[in-house]
Amino acid sequence: MQLTAAQLEAFDRDGFLFFPGLFSPQEVKTLNSAVPELYSRREAYNVREKGSDAVRTNFAAHMYSAPFARLARHPRMIKPVEQLFNEKLYMHQFKINGKMAFEGDVWQWHQDYGTWLNDDLMPEPRAMNVAIFLDEVNEFNGPLMFIPASHKKGVLEAGHDLTTTSYPLWTIDHALISQLVERAGGRNGGIVSPQGPAGSMILFHSCLVHASTSNLSPWNRVSVYLSLCAVSNHIQRHKRPEYIAHRDFTPIDCLPDDCLTKDYPVDLPWGKGMPGSALQTSLDRIAA
Repeated sequence: MQLTAAQLEAFDRDGFLFFPGLFSPQEVKTLNSAVPELYSRREAYNVREKGSDAVRTNFAAHMYSAPFARLARHPRMIKPVEQLFNEKLYMHQFKINGKMAFEGDVWQWHQDYGTWLNDDLMPEPRAMNVAIFLDEVNEFNGPLMFIPASHKKGVLEAGHDLTTTSYPLWTIDHALISQLVERAGGRNGGIVSPQGPAGSMILFHSCLVHASTSNLSPWNRVSVYLSLCAVSNHIQRHKRPEYIAHRDFTPIDCLPDDCLTKDYPVDLPWGKGMPGSALQTSLDRIAA
């Protein structure tokens, strides 16, 4: 999958691209059918909502689940980012975010690169998020919200929020968000929210400011996020566990486009359990 000249121009301007219904119902069903068992596991890689048993984020499913291992090498997700960076990629982070009905909590306004820089010492914002909706996303079930063109501002000042929700995040204060929204058009386009059927895909810049509200609706909003980093831009510190910030910088080799409907063989390094080393952390910079 290659981006057109018009898509490249739109991405540079807005910081994101939206592809409604890019994956078929059959492909989405293959992924969705694996989620309940993954969410049921009592493992460190399942982060649950504060004060609830609902899963907020499942990390690193591509290391122990065959359907998601295939998704992690899907050309519809990998090739556009390779095109943008003109370089091979590695998997910095893989997560299945569960904004569950009635229980899914907020994600505050933030830039993903802010966390990757502060916690992981990723040298530059040469990393990208690609997300797939596993459920229909509508205005009621906590959709993502973007501030268009906010990636043009580079890395913004942020504070480390350790208390608001169950997952720590480097978040941006409300005064700056108000300024960014006003500059992007205020009530006329200063905040946008891509919504569409299951199987839709969003590609967005790691400096694009985004957030999502809580899900008070009766409909789940589960999405898969691949955080893809240029190999030459790999992280320089292992402050976070490996199931959150990966340490294998091997370039991703894509599978064929039909990899979600055929059983191509894939390695599952954590198929028999996550190793203890995945929980080890360090504040030391990686040796060159």
